[in-house]
Amino acid sequence: MKKINLLFSLCFLVAILASEVSAQKLDKFGADMGKKSVLGKEIRLPYQSISSYFGYVKADAPAEETRDGKKYYYLYIWIPAVAPELGIRMISPAPDGVKPNDKEDFFGTDYKANTTDTKSYFDTWVTLEKAEGVLSLADVSKAKTAKWNSFGSNDDSSELHAQPSGSKYNSVLRVTSEASNPLKALTVGLYRIGFTTYKTGEVQGSFLAQVGAPIKLPGVVIAQTPEGVQKAAEDAKKK
Repeated sequence: MKKINLLFSLCFLVAILASEVSAQKLDKFGADMGKKSVLGKEIRLPYQSISSYFGYVKADAPAEETRDGKKYYYLYIWIPAVAPELGIRMISPAPDGVKPNDKEDFFGTDYKANTTDTKSYFDTWVTLEKAEGVLSLADVSKAKTAKWNSFGSNDDSSELHAQPSGSKYNSVLRVTSEASNPLKALTVGLYRIGFTTYKTGEVQGSFLAQVGAPIKLPGVVIAQTPEGVQKAAEDAKKK
């Protein structure tokens, strides 16, 4: 009887811990700029500008591209001013402790219809790229034929809380602008987050993607397509 009670208690504790993980709130998103080490711990100033995108990828959703046998999906971002740094982080599933704001946040077409799916998620892997020659919103139509320059990628980050599996497979990528290098300068233009899984497999489930900057960047837009970026930017001007 004692063994049964002990087993029940352990199961109850595991259930509580699992619930706490799933509802865990995100820590503040901090910048590399001004980063300090205090007693072996990194201290970062929070980004002054953060734009959030809540998305959902259905099972067997067609990818925009296939590389090395992996399905790649994209989020397109309009950056309206020169930025000294950009931070990207992606969390799957979308955290329970982060409530979307309909007036400020961006949403994928399938997100709100699938908010009850709390079990599907994927091992995020992200990259940040910029389109050559897209210097204004009027040029966004050139994105389909533009060359995309990569700023780097990230697979796993210990900064973010663990996924339901217990593994810290969410992603954080920070990029510092290099003014002397046109291919690495964070200037006005169209960017995109490419995302997939680390291992070959399906991307499925909800996610939260955030773009941060150490300065105020009013006018940042995130959408599933270049055309969506243009429309969202035009709609924002009307508000």
